[in-house]
This record gives sequence, C-alpha cells and structure tokens, in this order.
Amino acid sequence: MIEVLIQLRSYAKNGEKLGLTFTEIKSPTESSILMYRNMAADFVITPEDVSEEYIAQSKILLVSGTALAASPSREACLMAINYAKKHGTKVIFDIDYREYNWRSKADIAVYYSLVGRMSDVIIGSREEFNLTEYLPEENDVADYEIAEKYLNYGNQIVIIKHGKKGSVAYGADKEAFKVDSYKIKLLKSFGGGDAYASAFIYGLLEGWSLADSLRHGTAHAAMVVASHSCSEAMQDAPAIDAFIQEHAAEQVITPVEWKVVL
Repeated sequence: MIEVLIQLRSYAKNGEKLGLTFTEIKSPTESSILMYRNMAADFVITPEDVSEEYIAQSKILLVSGTALAASPSREACLMAINYAKKHGTKVIFDIDYREYNWRSKADIAVYYSLVGRMSDVIIGSREEFNLTEYLPEENDVADYEIAEKYLNYGNQIVIIKHGKKGSVAYGADKEAFKVDSYKIKLLKSFGGGDAYASAFIYGLLEGWSLADSLRHGTAHAAMVVASHSCSEAMQDAPAIDAFIQEHAAEQVITPVEWKVVL
C-alpha cells in the first residue's frame, strides 16, 4: 500500500485528487451512489505515463469508457491500446458510461466507437451502445446488428446488457447466449458490474468457453449485489464455484437464436 501511494503522488503535480464515492442502501429495493470526480488524478495520466513493457507482459488490457471522457487520459488509453495491439495483448472495452464526465454526446460517440473498433471484447448496456452508435434512445436497430458491426471490426465477443431483462452475449463463432440473473436477495444496485467483469475475464484467461465465463461472471455479480459492501465482497474463484454449485438448478445461461429480442 505504501508503494502504491508513493507512485500515485508522483503523478499528482497540480492538486489532482483521488476519486471519492459515497454509497447508500436505503431499502431492499432502493440504493444510491454519489461520485466526487473533480480534478480526478486518473484524468491527467498522459501517454508518456503508459509503459509499453508493462502492457507487453500482460495478457489483457481492460479499458473503461470513463477514462475516455477527458484529455490527456483518453490519449493515454489510445496509446495503451496501440501497445496492446502491437504485442498481442487482448483489449477488453467496458463502456462504463458516466454522464457527468462528458462534454457532449457527439464526443461520446467519437471515442467509444473508436475504441470499440480496436477492442477484442466489448461490454455495455443497450443504452451505452446507443451512445456509442450516436443513436436516439428510441430506435429500430436490433442488438444483433450492433453486435455484428463490432464483430466485423475484429471483436471476438460483444455483450449487450438489458438490466432486469438480462443480457445477450454474441460470439465471433455466431453463437449467442442469453444471460439471466441468479435468484438472490438484492441489497443494492451497484458493484455488480465490476464483479461481473472481473469473474468473466478470469474465465477468459483460464481458457473457458464463453458460456462458462458468462456463468462465472453472473454468479460473482449476484454475490456482490447481495452484500452490503463492494470491494470487500469480491470473491475468489473457489467461492464463486461453490455458489454456482449451490444454485445448480437455476438455468442462467441459455443458447438463443442470433436475432433474439429481449
């Protein structure tokens, strides 16, 4: 921890701050989150701060759409992606839209679509894909049409989330899976996305099938949203596997037709 703090201080030269988040669980059906991101230190990371050697030694580069909202962090992200493509490091793009960070929807579409064309896996809600494609909230573009566009760019997996309706994962092999949630007592609405992504990526790193990786991510998300905390509630692989075994009767991953509509 001391080493990490020293490293962060070396970047904060003009009064930049670490982000601060307040969360509140009001009831079993209502929770809220407040983020303080004024002069956030991660937005001032420059391309010169990105280590090509570090990325070359990595298996996966995870890019959050939040980091694309301002310069120079967006240029740092693009530099990191270029290094990843150069050295065969897989790029996972989690769109992760935060409205208060952006100047305009046109800016969002420019940078989200740019990174989406460079990634290997892209994850986002249908609303986030609408922003990426510069589409109005109400439109006739089907999920599979968006998925095919980004698969044709070179992505191997496209995951489009629909909240309580579940999500659909499209693979480059033309297989599609509907992903539902495990039946748990929901305590909060935040933390599940990070839990899902971490366990899903773990499955990919282990060489699991798309279906098994999705199941692992969905289980981890369920475990975290059923707890009061976020980072402290994150589980290891054996704990997630145990949860899946306990809920073996629940069918949460289902093969579906390519043109399925949620």
